[in-house]
Order: sequence, then C-alpha cells, then structure tokens
Amino acid sequence: MPEPAAARGGARLALILVALLVALASAAAGGYLWTQREFTAPGPATALSRIQVEPGMSLRTILTRLQAGGALRSAAAVEWYLRLHRLRPRVQAGEYELPPAASPAQILALFAEGKVVLEQLTVVEGTAFQDFLDALAQHPRVQHTLAGKGAEAVMAALGHPGVRPEGEFFPDTYRFAGKTPDVVILGLAYDSMQKALANAWAVRRPDLPFDTPYQALILASMVEKEAALKSERALIAGVFVNRLRKGMRLQSDPTVVYGLGDRYDGTIHTKDLTTDNPYNTYTREGLPPTPIALPGRESLLAAVQPAQTDALFFVATGLNDGAHHFSRTLEEHNSAVQAYLKHLRNPPHEREPAGQGGAHP
Repeated sequence: MPEPAAARGGARLALILVALLVALASAAAGGYLWTQREFTAPGPATALSRIQVEPGMSLRTILTRLQAGGALRSAAAVEWYLRLHRLRPRVQAGEYELPPAASPAQILALFAEGKVVLEQLTVVEGTAFQDFLDALAQHPRVQHTLAGKGAEAVMAALGHPGVRPEGEFFPDTYRFAGKTPDVVILGLAYDSMQKALANAWAVRRPDLPFDTPYQALILASMVEKEAALKSERALIAGVFVNRLRKGMRLQSDPTVVYGLGDRYDGTIHTKDLTTDNPYNTYTREGLPPTPIALPGRESLLAAVQPAQTDALFFVATGLNDGAHHFSRTLEEHNSAVQAYLKHLRNPPHEREPAGQGGAHP
C-alpha cells in the first residue's frame, strides 16, 4: 500500500533537518579548528613591533590595534577563540615589544606576564643629587611629577620630609617600564642607598673616629669624589680617618667645589680655599655637614673599613693615570706636590683638570 504523502513529506523534512544539523556541526567544528589554528599559528608580522597598552584599555581595542598594525591576521578569530574556551586573559598596562611572527597566544602571554619593554637610567657614582634629578627630568620615558619642585618638596613627596637629599640615593642603572613616575624611581634609589649604607655600617671597624652611619655616608662621598682608582679608595679613606683622629683639617678640594656650587668655574682659586663656608674643609675642622655626592658601594665600604696606613697626605701624581702619591710627612708631601706641579708644567700627554685633590697641609 503506498505511503501516505504526509508521511513522505515528514521523512523528507527529517532528512533535511539532519542534513542541516550535520552541516552546522561541520561548520562549527571547522570554525573551532579555524580559531584554534589562528590562535596558535605564527602571526603575519615580519619585523619587530611595539604596542602601548594603556591602563583600562579593553581587550577588543588592543586586538583591533594589533590587527591594524599587522601583528594579527584576525582580531575576530582571537576573540572567538577566547569566548569558546571561556578565557579572560590578564592584560597588564605598559609598552610591549612583539617579536616577528608572534602568534596571538604568544602575544597574550606577554601581556599576562607583564613583560613590558624596560627603559633604563644610569646614575654614575659620584653624581650629585641635582644631576640625578636633571637626568630624570630629561628622560623621555619617565612620567614627570616633580617638575619645578625643589629638594625639600622632592623629599616630602618621597615621604621623607626634612631629610637632606645629597648622598641619600644609590648610584646604579635603574630599569623601569615606560611612563614610570620619577618619584617611584627616586624611591627605589633611596631605599637602595639605605640598605647599602646599613650593610656597610654593619661591618664597620670598631675604632672609627665617627659614630653614625650618616657620618660614614659623608666620608664615603668624599672618597668617591677623590678616588679615580678603585684600588685607592680604602687608602684615601685611611688618610681622612687619620686626620680626623689627629684633629687635622681634611683639606679636600671636592668639598670646596661642592660648597662653591654654581660659582665654581673649573679652577680652585686661592680665595676659594680661604673663604669660609660650611663645606670648606680648609677653613673648618671635621666632616662637612652633608655628603657631597652619591657614593657607590665600594666607597661606602672604604669609609667604614679604611686602610691602616701612616699616611696623612695625598696628592695626584699628575701622570694622567688617576693615581695619587701618599705621604706620611709634610716634607714628603711637599716634594710630591712639586712633582705634581712639574708634571702639570710639562705634561706627558694632556694637562689634568685643575685642583690637586687630596689632603694638604
């Protein structure tokens, strides 16, 4: 008996529905595999590139920018992949460097790990605090929050009101993400110096002629400015310690230069040595009132572990080698000074900068 027309129509509809379901399933499977491939396959970029991720920027905006910049083939494919897998990748703000052919998976991993491009700023040992501030102000990748502020305001912004800044910041190479505030970098340098000073003070010799870490910091800054050779730091500290014990004036040229400030013209004149100010160690006894520079770790250690020497004087050799002649007696020192002056009159190569450095009678 022939099958009723209604039954035949229902069977055909069922077959059509099955076919549609199969087609949809195939399309879904194909789409899934496509997003999988797009997410893990090498990207289209042929060269190194960078992207700045601003705080609060949406993932869609970031993906769109990556596609526009040629780092992604399809921002939509990445979005679909993340939705299908119910992933919400963490994206940390900052500037990122994307290697050539980086896949979306690799790029998102960089964002999640916060592997931002690190800028750097080098603070040289012996640098003055103002030079540190100037370097920060001139760095194009630093967020400037301290513009126009004086030393007191800067220290207040750091949470250390009333602290005199000279010498309190550790000279080092600081690496940071772009747009890091200047106050954050200064905070790192301040904390590093406090730690370095505490570590040095913990291993000090017991017979030093000063009794506070701050005095050690002052002496270390003088050693830093006097010593051109690492091998002489402890010897120079030893001379200053001997003079402190005997009540002799330290007579250090770098303290005079620091006291002159902007009035220093590159040469120390006789009037500079005889005109009194708090930093003139030719006219005043003991250490100057503050450090005169930012000392490094080796100078800190030299200040608390000075060499045991009989020397009371030192003067540059004048040989352009950075070395000094150390003397126990004034007679020997005067001879060394004459030799130094002779070398200046008849330099082997180039004349040394003006100022003998060292401790003088």
